[in-house]
Amino acid sequence: MKKKALITGITGQDGSYLAEFLLKKGYIVHGIKRKSSTFNTTRIDHIYKDFHEARNFFLHYGDLTDSNSLFNVVNKIKPNEIYNLGAQSHVGHSFEIPEYTSEVSGLGSLRILEAMRFLGLKKTKFYQASTSELFGEKKKGVNSFNEKSLMVPKSPYGVSKLYSYYITKVYREAYGFYACNGILFNHESPRRGETFVTRKITIFFAKKIMGSKEILYLGNLNAKRDWGHAKDYTEMQWKILQQRKPDDYVIATGKSASVREFVNECCNYLNLKIIWVGRGINERAYLIKGKKRELIIKVDKKYYRPLEIDFLRGDARKAFKKLNYKLKNNLKDLVKDMMDSDIQIAKNKY
Repeated sequence: MKKKALITGITGQDGSYLAEFLLKKGYIVHGIKRKSSTFNTTRIDHIYKDFHEARNFFLHYGDLTDSNSLFNVVNKIKPNEIYNLGAQSHVGHSFEIPEYTSEVSGLGSLRILEAMRFLGLKKTKFYQASTSELFGEKKKGVNSFNEKSLMVPKSPYGVSKLYSYYITKVYREAYGFYACNGILFNHESPRRGETFVTRKITIFFAKKIMGSKEILYLGNLNAKRDWGHAKDYTEMQWKILQQRKPDDYVIATGKSASVREFVNECCNYLNLKIIWVGRGINERAYLIKGKKRELIIKVDKKYYRPLEIDFLRGDARKAFKKLNYKLKNNLKDLVKDMMDSDIQIAKNKY
């Protein structure tokens, strides 16, 4: 009998990759999507069919803020595995909508776990997508973060995810649930939302080589992140639920690069020459064309968070060893994948 998986956040970057992956593994995949007046299934349109024709892929209306809808979907499907990937995941926005962020990214996990408990689904495995934002600012002498590192989040998003992280552990220990956390560091792809910094950068340069005269406004250029490819992390999330015992794992590349360095990688791939001038809020980037230079990047304070985190790098040695997995993509591969995709999109638009 085929395994049944339920994915929250199925219309997002991670959810769409996971749906593809599980379908190839022979799963019957169910996804929860919010009711909306507009279609928001762009990332899964290539695998979604009308429900009259569907055999292995189904969508259900529900919301992580609504206990009844979650209970009804879980009760109807009684899945073998639940992947809670849904969230209000934009860290900067979480300062503007902290209550909503907490309801979705924090209490959403509790609502699913409670549905499992009330329904007596002791054999259902639960995966909670956690985040490097749990750790907050690094302390002196700390070069990376692992499963035992101190967690001091610096945003409403990070705090809400800290609740999800610990409530998952509590239900594992109190009720014997097979419940796991995957602490994912930054993971990007061509399916990353257009308001996230990496995608803003690749979209900008795709349009730039098509002749755009726009200027790109960024925030903290010095912020260093551990940038991985979402496709790599998809398989590792699945592997977490295939282990004999439930556990928590950091998923990361073990390398970090600043926002400025990400920009430079994009320019290197496109053979564009840029120079950086100034410091802090006055820093700018110019595109060099012969003897001419064109202003292309400026810093805007509004993109700074109220509490900045300057450095995040993961130590995923436990995951690599226990899950027996090696990353297939590095930063150059990620940039190439994202740039190629956004260049094609730009060509189709312009």
